Amino acid sequence: MPQLLFDLNDGRPAWALPGWVPQEIRKALPEGWLLQEMETEADGSGDGVNSLSPELLEAVRKVEIYIGYGCPSALLREAGRLKWAHSGATGVGSSLTPEMLESPVLFTNSKGIHGPPMGDTAMAMILHFARGLDFSVTNKAEGRWDTGPFYRGDHPLTEVAHSTVGIFGFGGIGRQVAKRARAFGARVLAYDRGPQAFHDVGRISLEPEIDLRDPGIETLHGEGGFRRLLEESDFLVLSAPETPGTRGKLDAVALSRMKSTAVLVNLSRGRLVAEDALVAALQEGRLRGAGLDVFVDEPLPPGHPLWTLPNVVLTPHVSAVTRGFWRRQTDLILENLRRYLAGETLLNLVDKRAGF
Repeated sequence: MPQLLFDLNDGRPAWALPGWVPQEIRKALPEGWLLQEMETEADGSGDGVNSLSPELLEAVRKVEIYIGYGCPSALLREAGRLKWAHSGATGVGSSLTPEMLESPVLFTNSKGIHGPPMGDTAMAMILHFARGLDFSVTNKAEGRWDTGPFYRGDHPLTEVAHSTVGIFGFGGIGRQVAKRARAFGARVLAYDRGPQAFHDVGRISLEPEIDLRDPGIETLHGEGGFRRLLEESDFLVLSAPETPGTRGKLDAVALSRMKSTAVLVNLSRGRLVAEDALVAALQEGRLRGAGLDVFVDEPLPPGHPLWTLPNVVLTPHVSAVTRGFWRRQTDLILENLRRYLAGETLLNLVDKRAGF
């Protein structure tokens, strides 16, 4: 009897598994299939590599489909009958082990699922700096009514509609940022690895797609495109996966090409940015500010300069938190289950060699 092993019982209350999710998946399975639910606690943080309990390693030996957080090599070695593994997380770096790279197992992830809340977070950080809320936060903390930063002749307050929002990485998250930025009237520069990235097949989209024919959106790629992204963006949002090609991309040279009035927003991975160079740029006034949800080391160590810089807004890697997660995640699983059983191409199929 073919089996599907369901292992998304996240122990964090905000991500707690609703009972209706496995019920809907069970109803979608054809007669003769068995859905096995793991009762042990899972962990969907980061790239979502679950703890490998003896119960999990025993259960995975008989399954054809595994739905969990990540797919570590020890699990893959035990799963002799496994044909498709789906990760409830977006990041896949921890799962792309030598075993996975050589395995014929189909591997899908949840890219795009977190797009809507992360798009909202990006806009919240953009508005924070566009409207000078960083000055208000400082005033409140110090108990001062100070109009000075707002009224000075070189004040940095602006309107999003008069701004250029650059997006580094135009997948599910980047497109949600673009949709919101365009709704505010901003010009959008969308950068990705090449022309094919703007029309790729198999990327999940559970909401209406953004129209790339919109004259307010310009797509960029290559070194020339990256330089324009840096030089023209008033707000630069990082929404690309961490790969050898993106790691450290925002180094000291790249940061020096940005406007001194620009704001950097990083929602993807901390290692895309040379953190020391970013701190220096913020301290020296070579950037207006930064909105950061991710960091090189997490938790951000006590005493790190980013904690005290007034032109930085920090969130503790929570930009994806939303009550809408499970509906979108379940819809993705159900659609891919239908496709798998029908022998069709799966959505969000990970390119193991490319790293995303």
